[in-house]
Amino acid sequence: MVLQTKKIARRVLPPASAEIIHRICGCKWSLTVFQLLDEGINRPGEMVRSVEGLTTKVLNDCLRRNLEYGLISKATYAEVPPRVEYAVTPYGRKFMAVMDDLERLGPPPTA
Repeated sequence: MVLQTKKIARRVLPPASAEIIHRICGCKWSLTVFQLLDEGINRPGEMVRSVEGLTTKVLNDCLRRNLEYGLISKATYAEVPPRVEYAVTPYGRKFMAVMDDLERLGPPPTA
């Protein structure tokens, strides 16, 4: 007897905004990466050289997470050696506008 299995299509839901904020703000380097991209520093090697304490492994994890959430995009060029550049997406710009609003909000007033 052969069992037949039925494939069930699983719908992948986009991550909730709160999860994105938690994961990105919880990452020590994500906001630094956004600042670097805003300043025109868009290549990983240049990013690592620009920030003391930032390692290639940590940067790659950070970039991967931001790519996953659609906050940045990655362009790979077929050159020798390979060249990779990152940029903030329109969705990432909206996200950063929210982060800027939170920064302007400041700490709660003391009683």
